[in-house]
Amino acid sequence: MTTAEDLRLQASSKRQENWQRWGPYLSERQWGTVREDYSEGGDATWSYFPHDHARSRAYRWGEDGLLGICDRQCRLCFSVGLWNGRDPILKERLFGVTGPEGNHGEDVKECYYYLDSTPTHSYMKALYKYPHAKYPYEDLVDVSRKRGFQDPEYELYDTNIFDESRYFDVVAEYAKGGPDDVLIRLSITNRGPQPAVLHLLPQFYFRNTWTWHCTDEGCTTRPSMRIENDVVKTNHESLGQVWLACDRTGDESGSAWSWLFTDNETNAHRHPDMPSESEFYKDALNDFVVLGETVAVNPARQGTKCAPYGLMMIGAGQTETIQLRMTHVSEPFVAEESGGKTDAFRRLAFGESFDRIFADRINEANEFYATRIDASHTPERASIMRQAYAGLLWTKQFYHYSVTTWLDGDPNGMPTTESRKLGRNSEWRHLFNRDVISMPDKWEYPWYAAWDLAFHMVPMAYLDVHFAKEQMVLFLREWYMHPSGQIPAYEWHLSDVNPPVHAWGVWQVYKATGPPQKRDKVFLARCFQKLLINFTWWVNRKDPRGKNIFSGGFLGLDNIGVFDRSKPLPEGHLEQADGTAWMAFYCGSMLRIALELAEDHQAYGDMASKFFEHYVAIAEAMNCIDGTGLWEENDGFYYDHLFVDGKSIAIRVRSLVGLLPLMTGVILEDDIIGKLPGFKRRMKWFLENRGNLSDHMTYMEHKDDEGNSGSQLLAIPSEERLRKLIAVMLDENEFLSPYGIRSMSAVHRGDPFVFDFGGQRHEVSYVPGESDSGMFGGNSNWRGPIWFPMNYLLIQSLKRYHHFYGDDFKVECPTGSGHEMTLMEVARELERRLISMFEADKNGERPINGDDERYRDDPAWRENILFYEYFHADSGKGLGASHQTGWTALVASMLRTQAHAQRQRKV
Repeated sequence: MTTAEDLRLQASSKRQENWQRWGPYLSERQWGTVREDYSEGGDATWSYFPHDHARSRAYRWGEDGLLGICDRQCRLCFSVGLWNGRDPILKERLFGVTGPEGNHGEDVKECYYYLDSTPTHSYMKALYKYPHAKYPYEDLVDVSRKRGFQDPEYELYDTNIFDESRYFDVVAEYAKGGPDDVLIRLSITNRGPQPAVLHLLPQFYFRNTWTWHCTDEGCTTRPSMRIENDVVKTNHESLGQVWLACDRTGDESGSAWSWLFTDNETNAHRHPDMPSESEFYKDALNDFVVLGETVAVNPARQGTKCAPYGLMMIGAGQTETIQLRMTHVSEPFVAEESGGKTDAFRRLAFGESFDRIFADRINEANEFYATRIDASHTPERASIMRQAYAGLLWTKQFYHYSVTTWLDGDPNGMPTTESRKLGRNSEWRHLFNRDVISMPDKWEYPWYAAWDLAFHMVPMAYLDVHFAKEQMVLFLREWYMHPSGQIPAYEWHLSDVNPPVHAWGVWQVYKATGPPQKRDKVFLARCFQKLLINFTWWVNRKDPRGKNIFSGGFLGLDNIGVFDRSKPLPEGHLEQADGTAWMAFYCGSMLRIALELAEDHQAYGDMASKFFEHYVAIAEAMNCIDGTGLWEENDGFYYDHLFVDGKSIAIRVRSLVGLLPLMTGVILEDDIIGKLPGFKRRMKWFLENRGNLSDHMTYMEHKDDEGNSGSQLLAIPSEERLRKLIAVMLDENEFLSPYGIRSMSAVHRGDPFVFDFGGQRHEVSYVPGESDSGMFGGNSNWRGPIWFPMNYLLIQSLKRYHHFYGDDFKVECPTGSGHEMTLMEVARELERRLISMFEADKNGERPINGDDERYRDDPAWRENILFYEYFHADSGKGLGASHQTGWTALVASMLRTQAHAQRQRKV
């Protein structure tokens, strides 16, 4: 079935109609980011641009706002402004503690939820809970600072501010009447027992691109907003004319609402050292409403920022609805010669057509998801999927960062120093980012993370395969990828080393482009060419002894090891089981791609041979063939090894590091290899001259019923070692949690690993939740919690093994239970455990919510689902970033495969 949303996606991908020009691309936090940091050392990000400055200082590289949207170049923005009459400032953006303030790093201190979105954002819906009482800014910071690593984070609901339901539910909905016609509906419900006052300021503003006199924005002239017949007419150099309207303003509306205007400029009184070109400032709306300074706004009713302003008394349990419209189409707002200036506008802009468009877009969203969410799902599981997809789509963000401009400074910007020019990211001067990108979390991670993005695109490809392809290609473009071949990691340290999962992500997206014979091989080839450069960078930079044993910093797993792997050791070097397994994983992904492309172009067969041989070389090195591998036979496990003074010492920490080799399996189908005689001949010769491979790694032929060769399996562990690893992984005393696979074995709960080296004592113990030590790199929460991306890779690998070994290969699950399962059944059981964290039990409790009774008992809370960064391994409680729907949206992919498996069982 082709839905209306599918047709919009097709028109957008073919550039026939720009249905994705407007979307949720507005960041939720621009303050406290690397891009806005112009301190001399370039390392004081949080203190240089704190939350207290955000309302009064113009940003340089982006914008932020509450429940907001903008166009794909972030030229014109819309977001919600609120005041309850008690807060010291308008609520215009989400608040949270910074890294130094939080006892576990950055943490947003708000309650908000992404409820719905289509891929073209033709319909979107989000919810924010705004307290009646004064928002406890100081209390949240003070208590968080006093808490230690062992303490839980101090959250907004811990302040009792939501007691007796004394808060507003603010719902923002968006519906498109056309590619450039955005309808906005704000619904505010007073959940409290008494009437409550709310000041509402839906804000429109241009991103400030003019003050800095910069040359890399595409527009340098100041745009404008001015009132015309009670409608705001805007003009922008590249965006053109846009009309803004609100149904509450004007004489005929019968309300006291009015338009307020100012400029999106820095307040020169608060920040005299910052550039500003206007006497009306960014925080004028705040000063007008909160401080009563009527002279703060522009009496000429023009500027670059505006808002219709109204004060509402909302009864207990009552809802007020406000309608707005933002459109390039001016006809609905042209006054008729007779009948009144605003009468025609109201009839055309906010009459029956407004409600009809909303109803149509909601119905079309339901139709679209009916084709994406299997009808066999329970209503609860369908809701989990719908909200996971909504969060994935809402976390798209406009991201702008030109390293050269940032280092050298703008003509009218802050002066820069020579030391700053040689500081953070100075080796990435070629990098120029100005795109809509899928973010991990638009508050805690309002910047891309390259390895996160590969996982984001797995569920994204099921919704919008064109966007998924564009994202994968984007990070391989010459203005992203370093000339050396490295893919940029994230703005804090573009040169950081994350797991090489981009090729795997490309392969996943490719498989979503259509049935096997109709897939987009042009996309695959484009990515493969650039991935070759990246692969070479890895080989040249991260194999210090040239033995195919790799290392390379965090590799995304931060504190999972004994040492801070981003720093040099006192002596020797670390040979990483995860680094080496990731490289085999990379080889396997490239091998699959090369074989696919070789079907049409024989030249790719040579590249397939290259990656096949490289894969086998890595497997040889890892499996002790020359006595220096990473396998420990007595433990049945892979470990990192410390190579010092010519000796290799196993670091016997039981962690995901040792399970990563499970993920490296590659199946080579004979019907493909048979079409490549050159590759087949070289592969056969190579294997015949490596006679001892089968003792340590898997290479075996699978015969069909007629005795013909059907497929070959390449995998780092041999069949015997595979069974040993799976037995450890499925041991409930080790890795198997009620909610998935732990990142650290529970054996270290009572038996920490201790290692004395370089005059220091190093200890690793099992920590199922938040880290109990200082920041050990990134977020330092890899010593126990459950992480969706790693579980997803393990589940995929088990399915590949089952595809090869079939139903005869069975293992105990859990280990020691006597209950045997096929590897496919194990994979489905792991999926079930991961999904169960989001499902309500018979008491209405979802493990992700911990012991918060609101999510169990209150209808206004219990259906709202958060998608956390990682999860407590013993309780399933969500931890870390609360809206990291990027990779935790993989739960939707797991639910989809569960439904598919259920259909197969019925057949």
